Amino acid sequence: MFVKSAKFYDALYHFKDYKKASERLTEIISNFNPGAVSILDTACGTGKHIEILKSRYECEGLDINKELLDIACQRCPGIVFHESDMTEFNLRKEFDVVTCLFSSIAYVKTYENLVKAVATMADHLKENGLLIIEPWFSKETYFVNTITANHYDEKDMKIAWMYNSIMKDEMSVLDIHYLAGTPEGVIHFNELHELGLFDDAQYRKAMTDAGLEVHYDKEGLFGRGMYIGINNL
Repeated sequence: MFVKSAKFYDALYHFKDYKKASERLTEIISNFNPGAVSILDTACGTGKHIEILKSRYECEGLDINKELLDIACQRCPGIVFHESDMTEFNLRKEFDVVTCLFSSIAYVKTYENLVKAVATMADHLKENGLLIIEPWFSKETYFVNTITANHYDEKDMKIAWMYNSIMKDEMSVLDIHYLAGTPEGVIHFNELHELGLFDDAQYRKAMTDAGLEVHYDKEGLFGRGMYIGINNL
């Protein structure tokens, strides 16, 4: 995912207020672990959360997508980034906080992989450390059989992208078609995004099975909620 669209990623998500989200995340961390110093941001993408958080915390990032990590490295020089799958990484160190934001957890696709990812992240927590996960939709809340169109319009870059939202094999499936134009020319491409549809009970069970005490913030960063697991059991 995001291999073809990586160089357009920040433009595609220009509407995200990373500063506001990072401030809210810092508030959540301060409420549950005020002494937190270090953060591992899994599925960190182009590093825009880390760009803000690094002034307060010792940050590292992890993502499976090399193209996104290349951008993150340019954005945040001196920060350590790891190219790895969130379900099976081993960094041989622990952090005060491990995050998985912007619903990236859903890219594990299956509940089996959700359990593996949560356990792997929990294994990288210090005592009283926090695992913070921003969920995707559940089967009950997912917007099925709709058409979505978005636009980005700046002087030297114009992008239009459109997709249908369908459900298949317990997953949301988005076949996204992009039309991107720069002064060098116009290109068309598509990417298939498959995201697992997990419910509240599944997130909670994955966390408790990993030995975490589970809390839930209804609003989260962007209205999708937030699961907070504490490594104190």
